[in-house]
Amino acid sequence: MFVFNCRFALPVALAISLTLGGCMVGPDYQKPTMELPVSFKEGAQWQRAVANPQGALDSQWWLHYQDPVLNDLIARSAKANQSIIAAEAAYRQAQEQVASSRAGLWPTLTAGLSGSRGSSSSTSSGSTSTASSTGSSSSSSGVSQSVSASLTASWEPDLWGAVRRGIESSRALAQSSDALLAGARLSISASVASDYFGLRQLDIDVRLLQQQQNINQRLLDMIQADYVQGTASNDQLLVAQDQLTTVVAALQTSQRSREQFEHALAVLVGSAPADFGIAPLADFSFVLPEAPLVVPSSLLQRRPDIVSAERTAASANARIGLAEAAFYPNVDLSAEVGYRSSALGGLFSVPNRIWTLGPALAETLFDGGARQAAVNIAQANYDQVAANYKGTVLSALQNVEDNLSAINHLQQQATAYQQIYQRNQQLFGSQQAQERAGVVSQQAVLTQQVLLLQAEQSLRDTQGLLSQSGVALVQSLGGGWQESVSNPG
Repeated sequence: MFVFNCRFALPVALAISLTLGGCMVGPDYQKPTMELPVSFKEGAQWQRAVANPQGALDSQWWLHYQDPVLNDLIARSAKANQSIIAAEAAYRQAQEQVASSRAGLWPTLTAGLSGSRGSSSSTSSGSTSTASSTGSSSSSSGVSQSVSASLTASWEPDLWGAVRRGIESSRALAQSSDALLAGARLSISASVASDYFGLRQLDIDVRLLQQQQNINQRLLDMIQADYVQGTASNDQLLVAQDQLTTVVAALQTSQRSREQFEHALAVLVGSAPADFGIAPLADFSFVLPEAPLVVPSSLLQRRPDIVSAERTAASANARIGLAEAAFYPNVDLSAEVGYRSSALGGLFSVPNRIWTLGPALAETLFDGGARQAAVNIAQANYDQVAANYKGTVLSALQNVEDNLSAINHLQQQATAYQQIYQRNQQLFGSQQAQERAGVVSQQAVLTQQVLLLQAEQSLRDTQGLLSQSGVALVQSLGGGWQESVSNPG
């Protein structure tokens, strides 16, 4: 059994006291400061909404869109998306790096057991003579063996905070990685929602374009018949052909875009496009959740990219202290206790016990400026990441302003298209009544029906863009919320 001598107690206690009371060199972290506006420029009407103090942040913001298919897609992406899986692995690495840094606060214990066996010989000359004389010598040889067991402890007290600064740095990087993971989840879920709404918007486009194609084909058939009879001109025939061809081309564009959205959704949920499909839904109703009352300063806590950039700055600040600690001497305490004997039997007896204890003090006297260069590098790195943090905040503010602007104008645009669509419904009804009365031709009714379909397409496209902009606003604000929902159309 290994027993430490009581003479270890005083040095160890002294080292512990020095470590606990030791200073940490380098600057203590202060979050980079910058001027923030009190409100968003493009959110005047939006910010006059009634605040909901009970509306806590909701990580499942997509539930407010009331779509089971969307809910399933986002749930699948959270489990199988490769970007999220990679971000989770990166976060686990960062956590283990914190554990690795924290291990520097503790001594290193090493146990050893060794044995050796060898021979030695000695020769002595009994007499010397000339070449013709004879000489005699005697030699002796023997086999010796050695067995030892030892326990060695080595500890470098963290007198100047180098280890603690390392822990501080790695912990901040782990927090940054955690924010990046949250950002990856938010980004993927927002991409799924945006692509899904784009796909549903195209489902509506395909339906409306197919109806237009059928009507334009009927109109072309009528004009061709009139042309044969001489009651329609060649110009009228060419125009009708162009109108049909234009709709056919637009239909191909919409179908291609829908397929590409479906392929993108497949990758987002971790599937191969060949193994993934979403059934068309031509009669889809877009839902737009109401935006919350948020001020610019809240982005500093809500946006994952801002949190990650700020934590990276904290890590870089800690590394300045880590570099400055190299200017101070290192104290290394080492101790060894064990047993050594020529035979395994009786090895662990008191007469065979050995021990050593020795502190070591090391200080670099000259390094050609390497340590100062390391400090300068650490300081420059902090300046860089602090600037990146401020740039991230400014980009986030721009992102929110852009999405607010888009929603403001798309809402007005949707209102205008809603009015156009309603007027075309009235015109189409009027044309049908006049056709029944024999006042207008069937061609006029069909032409008005095409205009009605085009007005509906403009309205539905705008509603789809409005839903996608709502998703973008959710992402730019750093997450969702619990609020009531409204139907934009």
